[in-house]
Amino acid sequence: MLSSLKRHSYENASQYCTRDLDASVAFYSTLLGAQPAKKLDDYALFITEQPGLELALDFDKDANAPFGQHFGIVVDSPEAVEAQIERLNVAGYATDVEREETCCYANQTKVWASDPEGRRWETYFVHEDTEERDQDDAGATCCA
Repeated sequence: MLSSLKRHSYENASQYCTRDLDASVAFYSTLLGAQPAKKLDDYALFITEQPGLELALDFDKDANAPFGQHFGIVVDSPEAVEAQIERLNVAGYATDVEREETCCYANQTKVWASDPEGRRWETYFVHEDTEERDQDDAGATCCA
């Protein structure tokens, strides 16, 4: 279903701190369509084949996600984005949906959701590459 994970810094192993481990496990279980391989009181580890990812979550009562970061999961079809929208909505997560919009030199369909610490994730399908960076002529930058 989810074909690959592309973190914008192009890493496939990540570790995030969270103030609410249970809420983060619930979010990433929904986002990744998988349960953690390991779950302890202060730690959870996701290891997934599709997308290929090792994601560790550590409890830290003072955790604070850096502002402005976002991460992406590219999928093989717009139907996979729609399935992600459905999973996130059923689980009660707020989503922003963009269908066939131009962003970052590509026409894409995507859904955005944020983890409990505010890390923004996009699940997206690229319809085609474009010569334009953004669709918005008012000077707004997409993905910001």
